Amino acid sequence: MPVFHVIFAWTCQMLLFLLFLLFVAFLAYCLYIKHIHMKYDHIPGPPRDSFFLGQTATVLNYRKGGRNIHDLLLKWAESYGPVYRVNGLHYVTLCVTCPEATKEILMSPNYPKNKFIYKRLFSMFGQRFLGNGLVTVWNHEQWYKQRRIIDPAFSSLYLRGQMDALNENAEKLMAKLSDLAESKTNANMLQLVNAITLDVIAKVAFGVDLDLLKNSSPLPKAIELCLLGSIYNTQDVFFEFKPKNWPIVKEVREACRLLRATGSKWISERRAAIQNGEDVPKDILTQIIKTADKEETMTEEDEEFMLDNFVTFFIAGQETTANQIAFCIMELARHPDILEKVRKEVDDVIGMTRDLSYEDLGNLVYLTQVLKETLRLYPTATFTSREIPRDIIIDGVHIPAGVACVFSSYVPGRMEKFFKDPLKFDPDRFHSDAPKPYYCYYPFALGPRSCVGQNFAQMEAKVVMAKLLQRFDFTLIPGQTFDILDTGTLRPKSGVVCSVKHRK
Repeated sequence: MPVFHVIFAWTCQMLLFLLFLLFVAFLAYCLYIKHIHMKYDHIPGPPRDSFFLGQTATVLNYRKGGRNIHDLLLKWAESYGPVYRVNGLHYVTLCVTCPEATKEILMSPNYPKNKFIYKRLFSMFGQRFLGNGLVTVWNHEQWYKQRRIIDPAFSSLYLRGQMDALNENAEKLMAKLSDLAESKTNANMLQLVNAITLDVIAKVAFGVDLDLLKNSSPLPKAIELCLLGSIYNTQDVFFEFKPKNWPIVKEVREACRLLRATGSKWISERRAAIQNGEDVPKDILTQIIKTADKEETMTEEDEEFMLDNFVTFFIAGQETTANQIAFCIMELARHPDILEKVRKEVDDVIGMTRDLSYEDLGNLVYLTQVLKETLRLYPTATFTSREIPRDIIIDGVHIPAGVACVFSSYVPGRMEKFFKDPLKFDPDRFHSDAPKPYYCYYPFALGPRSCVGQNFAQMEAKVVMAKLLQRFDFTLIPGQTFDILDTGTLRPKSGVVCSVKHRK
């Protein structure tokens, strides 16, 4: 037999063998998916679109229509109850609104963060993003070590010392609004507060002056791209492999690199200042450096770890606060009675005072209620998730171990069973005499892994809102939508465009 025929026959046999192996692997995978279905299908949930992809098509089509995915989760919660199942490939995710289960799972360190979600945030499309920063680190001991070191940067004493920086940056926004009022130019409130909150986190956390109301910078766009990329990367595991998505994938990678390069530069400058014996603030940047410098020798992974926390705080400290302020302005402009009441409180507490004190913030009780109600309707950071390492019971439903539970603070905040007339904007829900929401209100998550910066975020929001209410009348420009845009955090879709006038 000619050699060619032998080689051809051998090649055919190998191909057939490989095809057989692929068929066996495919069959085994199908059986594994069927096993997962049998294990969890007693839990209520929407019908699967397909055997393999579960409800993935429904979720992606909902997003493609420009709709807020959390409204779909709300619809499913109202249809299928306090715990329901969502499938995708061999993964099962449980969406939970049951307050008792929320308390049990989020308040305990025994339920670790979901590995799948946080692996998708560790890197995006092959480019390291949040890595093992404080938000995404999975191991509880590693998280505890980081949190203990970072906590001093958010102590009450340190935050009191940041009032000057908060007042100074809020004054920049007031000056810009004054210019717009005098020129009778409309103000895109979301853009303006985005610039200010980024200025604040850069100054307070990292000691850098950006002054974005005057200077252009690629950083805001980079943050927006990274957040958008996080949505694509977590909700569609095949996103980066589709050729039509390659342009946005490239942009997201470049945005990640820009943020990490910026962090590397700022860290190097601060470390040099520390080594030169200069007086440096005890801010987040100093704490990040101290975390790594406790090691005797710095490895490449230590450097990456510092950048992980830089990116984490740079994004988390800016985006969510800006969106909360923008939503708050939008709702006050839609509710003149509430606007008048909160404005009267501001006048009574601070009068014509230019700079607010830490004590002033504590006396702005109704403004606090307004900001809390804003976060009930528009929790800007919506998701947190945990793995279930052992069998549990949720609302009478047996939950086998090995599944992930997702908690969307948006969903219970808009359910009639937890809040009467839930779509009504009513700050009195958070009056001191009103009943406290029982584990159905958690815009900053709950338990040991709740947001370390929540007090600072609310201080910043109060300072900006108090100064705005003290000095300006604002009216929404007609024709805007009040829809919500999900870009990794929730933001007002139309940007909250207002006409602004000086108060008389």
